[in-house]
Amino acid sequence: MHIAIAGNIGCGKTTLTNMLAKHYGWTPRFESVDFNPYLEDFYGDMHRWAFHLQVYFLNKRFQDVVEVSKKTNEWIVQDRTIYEDARIFAPNLYRQGYMSERDFRNYSDLFDLMMSLVKMPDLMIYIRSSIPNLVAQIQKRGRSYEAGMRLDYLNGLNDLYEEWIAGYKGKLLIVDGDKIKFADRPEDFRFITDQIDAELFGLFPFEKEEQMGKEIK
Repeated sequence: MHIAIAGNIGCGKTTLTNMLAKHYGWTPRFESVDFNPYLEDFYGDMHRWAFHLQVYFLNKRFQDVVEVSKKTNEWIVQDRTIYEDARIFAPNLYRQGYMSERDFRNYSDLFDLMMSLVKMPDLMIYIRSSIPNLVAQIQKRGRSYEAGMRLDYLNGLNDLYEEWIAGYKGKLLIVDGDKIKFADRPEDFRFITDQIDAELFGLFPFEKEEQMGKEIK
């Protein structure tokens, strides 16, 4: 079973991934932000490093997808998905002029080939968040390479997230990250897990232990 957490930079994906992994006993998988060899260069010169960064992310994310597909008896919750790289971040860089049309077409063709080999997550959880909330969270975590992030860059990402989610065809839960403070309020986290229980285990949470480990049709 594959549960994926999606959302813009600073929305709380990693926090929610950790909390769900602990709550359900799921195996967490995280994006390798701190070890990305291109990320700091990218924020310093987005025009030069945009294509390199996105290909690096695509490669790592595809490796994750392949590994997840092999773990048929394991419940996995994943921080960010391969879809976000191709449907959000790469198009945003292209629209804002940081990636050339040639590079974007090459990247898109590679993504389409990869997607012909994998399946969608069993449940997608999207954390929707406003720009002021994202900025506050980004400043709070204090990563040096994010200090110069442009507001128009974040705005472009948010617009693309909304376009993508509006057309998403899989099983989906949307969390209002501005109102539902799952990291600080236990009742808000419980609200999320109640929704997950309903989606994955039916309306009766006491049945979930019986269904854990089984394929949900």
